[in-house]
Amino acid sequence: MGIINATPDSFHVGSRAGALPEALAIAERMVDQGVDILDVGGQSTRPGAAPVGASEEARRVIPVIDAIRNRWPMLTISVDTFHAAVANEALDAGADIVNDIGAALLDPEMARVIAEKGAPCILMHMQGTPQTMQNAPHYRDVTEEVLRFLEERLITLRGEGIQHIALDPGFGFGKSLVHNYQLLDALPRFAATGVPLLVGVSRKSMIHKVLDCGPEAALNGTTALHAWALERGAHILRVHDVAEAAECVKLHQAMVDARKQGIDD
Repeated sequence: MGIINATPDSFHVGSRAGALPEALAIAERMVDQGVDILDVGGQSTRPGAAPVGASEEARRVIPVIDAIRNRWPMLTISVDTFHAAVANEALDAGADIVNDIGAALLDPEMARVIAEKGAPCILMHMQGTPQTMQNAPHYRDVTEEVLRFLEERLITLRGEGIQHIALDPGFGFGKSLVHNYQLLDALPRFAATGVPLLVGVSRKSMIHKVLDCGPEAALNGTTALHAWALERGAHILRVHDVAEAAECVKLHQAMVDARKQGIDD
């Protein structure tokens, strides 16, 4: 899943696409590199980011989604939003998936929109809001609490008629550095839910805080975490750098194939 931020202020400068030509250029590069899903967002959710509102978010993302759909009719597109109105308009414009950092809780209409459109969705865990989430996040047991939350949301939304759901533990969204690595290590428990598991660690602070670098220098660390995530059961990698992530997936698959061949032999 390649990230396209139709924003002026997302934390990684290389992912920002403030104008439609920039967004299409990023999309084209990612398509050439083998992207499976393009994730288009119009609201920065970095810690402390100011909300822009549904109307401004829609103004940013709808033209991008429409242009991508017209250019690549068969490509899967997700809209990264917690606003039901934006999700509704994006799905009408050609998006296939709703990627909601609020797990369909921040907007009471979100579950209804997803169900009525018959769209798949991705539900993420976040403690607090983007404005407050990194103000001393705390848990008794981060894995138990995040897993329980996502399992409860999965049951609730299935009960509302939404069948195609993926889960995202929400790395960096209301988690300390230690919490993030505890969740990464515990990914097999999330994969055991039997639904697709999305991991979004690309260039995040859990990498550059350990390596003492900025997001721009965190690609190698990102690739290392991607390999560990895949081995622990991740199905979808949400990334800024598609070519490197695609290589990681191919190499991991070669190991899985070799492992299976050994068992078959």
